[in-house]
Amino acid sequence: MAIRPDTIWDKIERTLVGVLGALAMIIGLVQVVGRYFFPAYAISWAEEVIVYLVVWAVMIISSQLVRTDGHVRPDLVLRLVPPGGQRWLEVLNCLVALAFCVGMVWYGYQIVDTSMLLDERSSSDLQFPMWIYYSSLPAGGLLMTVRYLIRLYRYLFHFDPATMTVGHIPSHELPTNLGTDAGAVAEH
Repeated sequence: MAIRPDTIWDKIERTLVGVLGALAMIIGLVQVVGRYFFPAYAISWAEEVIVYLVVWAVMIISSQLVRTDGHVRPDLVLRLVPPGGQRWLEVLNCLVALAFCVGMVWYGYQIVDTSMLLDERSSSDLQFPMWIYYSSLPAGGLLMTVRYLIRLYRYLFHFDPATMTVGHIPSHELPTNLGTDAGAVAEH
């Protein structure tokens, strides 16, 4: 069985987010232990770095939310219309979301560019280059843009009213850790 490119993409995103979360947790633990048990060695920039790591993780994992219908959406309205209507509401949803995501990429790039131009740095002892932190906005927007383009393509050219109703996740898009029961439920 061939490995699908989107499966590799999913694994990379989830692994990267897991690493960022683990780093944030380790830095937090070191900071707390240092503050209470070894005050002379406590790090002053821990909270700042934790925020940077968590923001990057959130922006990366937002792509997974697009893939699994996890973003805020008008499900109640979608459930009131027949599958054909759902299709066109989903298309409209994708177009609006794409406009938002493209705006995130564009304006995020402007923020990063300005930060680099000004050589903006954090005010802590770390003096972290802020453009790296700000880059999470266009990066997350770009990941979501690609996911919404894939979603739009599927609704426009591969719509099947029997399987693509609200809340349906095709079995090949289910997270791998849900087991076989979840895959069987998604197929029905």
